[in-house]
Amino acid sequence: MQIKANRLNVFQKSVFTELKELKEEYTKRTGNKVIDFSIGSPNIAPKKSIMETLQNAVMVDENWKYAINELPELKEAVKEWYKNRYEADLEDDEIIALQGSQEALSTIFMATCNPGDVVLIPDPYYPIFCDGPRLAGADIEFMPLLEENDYLIQLDKIDPEILKRTKIMIVSYPNNPTCAIAPDSFYEELIQFAKKNNIIILHDNAYSELLFDGRIGKSFLSFEGAKEVGIELNSFSKTYGMAGARLGVCVGNKDVLEAYRILKSNMDYGIFLPVQYAGIEALKNGGDSIVPTRMAYEHRRDILVKYFKEAGWNIPLSPATMFSWCRIPDHYEDSYTFTKDLLEKTGVVVTPGQSFGKEGIRYVRLALVQDEKDIMEAACRIKESGLFQ
Repeated sequence: MQIKANRLNVFQKSVFTELKELKEEYTKRTGNKVIDFSIGSPNIAPKKSIMETLQNAVMVDENWKYAINELPELKEAVKEWYKNRYEADLEDDEIIALQGSQEALSTIFMATCNPGDVVLIPDPYYPIFCDGPRLAGADIEFMPLLEENDYLIQLDKIDPEILKRTKIMIVSYPNNPTCAIAPDSFYEELIQFAKKNNIIILHDNAYSELLFDGRIGKSFLSFEGAKEVGIELNSFSKTYGMAGARLGVCVGNKDVLEAYRILKSNMDYGIFLPVQYAGIEALKNGGDSIVPTRMAYEHRRDILVKYFKEAGWNIPLSPATMFSWCRIPDHYEDSYTFTKDLLEKTGVVVTPGQSFGKEGIRYVRLALVQDEKDIMEAACRIKESGLFQ
């Protein structure tokens, strides 16, 4: 009897599972501490009022029933957030609350794509960008993000024959893993491109508050005509430190959201009400925690670049996100080989870039989730190892 469904063949062993096994083996064998830059799990807690709102709401008996729909207060808070922060107007039927933006990235393609429809994916990519479409039976085509093009999608390089079959294009700036940001001109061109080719844009905007050096993040919906061609996912995880209390939003084109709402209504019973109340508190009163969070990541970036350079590893200053995207030494065959050698010789763990797609083969990603002391310790170990000499 075959237990595993064929559709599970789209999945491979998670790179983070592999890295966890390598870390455990290294620690057991050497007894040394691992300094882990691999997993991008935010380690900056939410503002106290957000945690207290969640805590208090948990103690209310009424809040343990099925939520079914979003709280009206949550939708109003999202509308105010998008208006005040992004200068984008939203209506109630242009908002769906999510159990984290990954929920939509996993399932929305089942509501929008038929087998054989093409979903265009940037490469490198966040892994769920591929897994969600494949589970829906869609075909995947990649759009290379190249360093010489500032990691921007080259719309004019997309095959016209592929465009004829394309249903959705996934776009994500600030970008994970490359850390790239896109200029306004890119979005203006993207909207016209989508209209011309009858393509839905799915914009993942998880890092719009984590731009550095005075840059200001925008929304896809900040641009005229965006709602006509697409939707945006936004997350409470990075902006408000609510990674474990799963909450996000899908906003934009009402026809896309109507299809997705039908699917969701048959799949779940809504988001735990205390989490919704915590989200409302975040949107209304959590804004003053954003700048300190951004400054913390920017400081870690600066420390990492400074001390790793002294160790011989030249890492560019990331313009955004909570990551650094770094080239590996030329003499290594690929980023997996380098990652394993780096762990073996230093006890420092990074994520191999090729786990994000073939365009990442000469890169690794470092998550800025370690404090200054551990960043400096990692740099010291790398310098002593001689890997970059």
